[in-house]
Amino acid sequence: DQACQILTGVCAFAGCGRACSACSYDAPVGTDVLSLLRKEFHASRLNVLLRVLLVVQQLLQENKHCSKRDIYYMYPSMFVEQAIVDRAINDICILFKCSRHNLNVVPVAKGLVMGWIRFVEGEKKVYCITNVNAAFPIPVSIEAIKDVVSVAHYILVVEKEAVFQRLANDKFCEKNRCIVITGRGYPDIPTRRFLRYLVEQLHLPAYCLVDSDPYGFDILATYKFGSMQLAYDANVLRVPEIRWLGVFTSDFEEYCLPDCCQLQLSSEDRRKLEGILTRCYLHKEAPEWRLKLEAMLEMGVKFEIEALSASSISFLSQEYIPQQIRLGRYI
Repeated sequence: DQACQILTGVCAFAGCGRACSACSYDAPVGTDVLSLLRKEFHASRLNVLLRVLLVVQQLLQENKHCSKRDIYYMYPSMFVEQAIVDRAINDICILFKCSRHNLNVVPVAKGLVMGWIRFVEGEKKVYCITNVNAAFPIPVSIEAIKDVVSVAHYILVVEKEAVFQRLANDKFCEKNRCIVITGRGYPDIPTRRFLRYLVEQLHLPAYCLVDSDPYGFDILATYKFGSMQLAYDANVLRVPEIRWLGVFTSDFEEYCLPDCCQLQLSSEDRRKLEGILTRCYLHKEAPEWRLKLEAMLEMGVKFEIEALSASSISFLSQEYIPQQIRLGRYI
């Protein structure tokens, strides 16, 4: 029934003959343009969309799941490239106002978790709590999770795997009763859904640690506000409660880091930072974050989380993170 409703909606849009240019509806962050309805819409695009819809219909009827890559390899000569399938799936989600997981199209998870938590994923028991310093893959499907138990005091999200491994080597979770998650850079959907699920189920505070540069902040903003590409899905992916733990531009002088650790913002960095500063949520929902970004742009410098290890390899885990949380030095 769900697939039939989508097909009906697509046919109605395709045959309307109107010069529709965009499709948007209530979302906390940005708007998304429905590529299907742009002026260059033509028969081949409709063929692709209908073929993807037929796959989705089969998945829903048989209660099976597959990835976007699986769909591409079903008809590679028609789809030509993966981006065409990705765009078609986004169009379907926008038209039907649903999430990708409602179509039984699941991504391959790349995120990692460790710490004081255990849960059941389908038939598999994931007992991080038996070895709190070991990394476990993020579950692909939140719907398969049950029996979540945790004695953690907070959730820490770190931007990249290198920092995650540094914390694991320093036995950070063993010494600090917490859960640590990384999306290995820009977070995928399973990582964002899992983080939101934990915050809602466990009612724990969540902190995010990213590089002091425009890309680090963009990753932080993706967790809190959602991404522009998936703006239609922001309500089920964003974690508005997450706090920015660092690193901040001001940390460089405060912790007397070596000059060699500080880099000048490139012209590309500046363009990206200026673009981020135009986002409406920085004025409405996070004015303190905007001030930090303006300071970064004015000083024209950036540095990575790892720079905090210049004086001591374990300074990040033993001093910086615990102190930032204990003294409330987050925003």
